[in-house]
Parts: sequence; structure tokens; C-alpha cells
Amino acid sequence: MTSNKEQILGRLVAMSRNLGLPERDYVILGDGNTSARIDDGSFWIKASGSQLHQIRPDEFVEVAIDKVLEMLEQKTLSDAEIARYLAGAKVDPANPNRPSIEASFHTLAYTICGAIFVGHTHPTALNAILCSQQAREALSSNIFTEQILYCGPEPAFVPYADPGLPLARAVKTAMLDYIDAYNEPPRVIMLQNHGLIALGKSAAEVENITAMCVKAARILLGTYLLGGPRFLSAADVERIYTRPDERYRREKLS
Repeated sequence: MTSNKEQILGRLVAMSRNLGLPERDYVILGDGNTSARIDDGSFWIKASGSQLHQIRPDEFVEVAIDKVLEMLEQKTLSDAEIARYLAGAKVDPANPNRPSIEASFHTLAYTICGAIFVGHTHPTALNAILCSQQAREALSSNIFTEQILYCGPEPAFVPYADPGLPLARAVKTAMLDYIDAYNEPPRVIMLQNHGLIALGKSAAEVENITAMCVKAARILLGTYLLGGPRFLSAADVERIYTRPDERYRREKLS
């Protein structure tokens, strides 16, 4: 009989391969990372250097949440010290794989936002916006209804930070600010000059959020050919986000 832990890993492998499909253009080569919470104590995360579209179950590492939180409490760490902390966070020290350096913000997704699955990708269409001068302004609101339904009233936005501890601390600030503003955690976190983090209660929800964010990016880029985006009003966003029929539809698809 397959254990719950193995079932979670199986769903994570399938989600990762779907996010990594070359035709989707979300990642290339070793881009991106994915994870799934096992329980309150640990989670699976992609091993550094693995490719999402062909990833195998043995290319994930089980990481102890408390060990990563301990690392995040340190004020300054060298790259070598971070590597030692991450090696020490492995539940199975004999696993030869190295956890992704971004295990830190995945841990925050579980401990602050209550996520179950996390997908971090670098979609070309979205990065065309995130790497632009007007990234924050362009991503400040919604332009169509399904975007609100799947991605929330707005994304959390993180100014560029060096991957690793600086990025994790910037992500933590954005998460807490978002919760203060909306009384719920974000589903989408946009990383300037970097990429997308999608947080979900299921693997399907992470895939849906990622797909919708990329669709929105393509549409948004197109609007700039015809005078720029016509953002929906705050009242329109609130109405769509709180409609019972829309919530039902989102839950059925996730």
C-alpha cells in the first residue's frame, strides 16, 4: 500500500513535470523549483540542478522545516554556511542531492501562508514584465475576471533580492504585508527580475495559478500595443473575488 508521504511525492512529481513542459515556456534547463508539504515537520523540495520536465521521485529531498527556520534566524551567513545549513536540514543525511537554495522561501509558504504545494517558475512572458522598468505598476491590478478568480485580488510583489536568505526575507515581508492588507495569504508572489511563486492547497491549484498568470502576462503585454491596460476597478475586483458562483467554480477546478 502506498503511504501518504509517497502519494504526496507522486503528485509533486506530476505537477513538476507539467510545469516544466517545454511548450509551456515556464522554465528552461534547471530553472525553477517545486515543493510539497508532507506534514508540520517536513516537506519535499526539488534537488538543486534537476530539470522539472523530466524530474524523477529520487530528485526530491525531504527537508526539516525547523532546520530551515533556524537558518532564517541567522543575521548573516556566507554561501558556504548556507550550504551547510541546507545539508543539515535534510531528513535523510545519506541523500546525495542538495536541496534548492530557495528552500527558505518554500518554508515560509508553509509556515506563514499555509500552502500545501508550491511552484516557482520563470515564465518568459511574465519575466518580460518583471524585468521591465514598469513591472510593479503593470502588475498592480487585474485586467480580466478569471485572473481574479484564480490569482486573487492582486499579487504580492517583491523587489529584486539576491536568491537565498535576502530573497527569503524579502518574501517574508511581502507575505506579512499582504496578510495585513487582505486578511488572507497571497496565492501569487511576483519576484522582480526573477519569476513567479504560486501557492496552492493542491498541485492542481498551483498549475492553474501558474497558467493563469502566464495568460495574464501575455494579454497585458498585448495591451501596451493599443495604448496600455484598462485595469478593472477595485469594486469590480472585489465583486468577482467574493461571488459565490466564482468561488465554487475555482474550487471545482482545483
